[in-house]
Amino acid sequence: MGGMKLLRFLTSLLAMSVALQSLPGRAADLGPFTPLWPKTVPGETGGLGEEKDMTSAKDGKIAGRALIRLGNVSTPGFSVHLPPKDKNTGAAVVVCPGGGYNILALDLEGSEVCEWLNSIGVTGILLKYRVPRRKGVEKHTPPLQDLQRAISTVRARAGEWGIDPQKIGVLGFSAGGHLVATASTQFDKRAYEPQDETDKVSCRPDFAVLVYPAYLTVKEQGDKLSPELTVTPNTPPSFLVQTQDDGVRVESSLFYYLALKNAKVPAELHLYPKGGHGYGLRATELPVTAWPKRAEEWLRSQGWLTVKQP
Repeated sequence: MGGMKLLRFLTSLLAMSVALQSLPGRAADLGPFTPLWPKTVPGETGGLGEEKDMTSAKDGKIAGRALIRLGNVSTPGFSVHLPPKDKNTGAAVVVCPGGGYNILALDLEGSEVCEWLNSIGVTGILLKYRVPRRKGVEKHTPPLQDLQRAISTVRARAGEWGIDPQKIGVLGFSAGGHLVATASTQFDKRAYEPQDETDKVSCRPDFAVLVYPAYLTVKEQGDKLSPELTVTPNTPPSFLVQTQDDGVRVESSLFYYLALKNAKVPAELHLYPKGGHGYGLRATELPVTAWPKRAEEWLRSQGWLTVKQP
């Protein structure tokens, strides 16, 4: 190979290396994922193709930074993010990224959230649930199976991770917010056939945080709650955040909050005028940026961040 050709080759190789290193949310930042199911994944037949980041050069950035858009997830799993031992409150939260049930915003609404949870003494469990939507079943059915299994798994292994089994919550964004609401209202019935002893452990969340949730209402039916959401007095205490200019209808949060209120479920709703959709925890100049602080205050006021004395 001539000197000039070699130089061109090395230059292109260096450019490729830089491009790879600049991809958002390298795997090492997300933590190793443990397979969720001990045997077969319910209803999976394969054929999706390789699990990969679907982000392209045309996709926009959030707060000036790119993000992961993980697609083709057929092997669901979870990664455990532990807080410093001297901060551990015993609380844990299963984090459900959004993405329209088609992709997962795995860092923006996943690993970055676990980092924040760790800062307030909470164990973050990042759930990599199945996407995209499967043909022939409700959009949320496979993800609900994954979330129910994840909650039971965390509760069954609570001692291993320093978690209080009575302080396990869920947090979701957009479609993940819908998933959290569904898990909060359907914990009394498994969405799958039990596979082992873990499935005998309760999958009821102790509390829920919904950030710009989607799909909670059906506009065509007079703004009723979606039929899969049946709020009762046993629905977990909930915290909701949304903005008026959200492209997802703000009625999602309003109607769900009213259902919680009518069922006498402790709930808190924060509605901001501006902020749009899909901002995660990334800081902007808008007041909605403060929602994590408001959520921390709510968690603390509800006792979830109080360390139990021996």
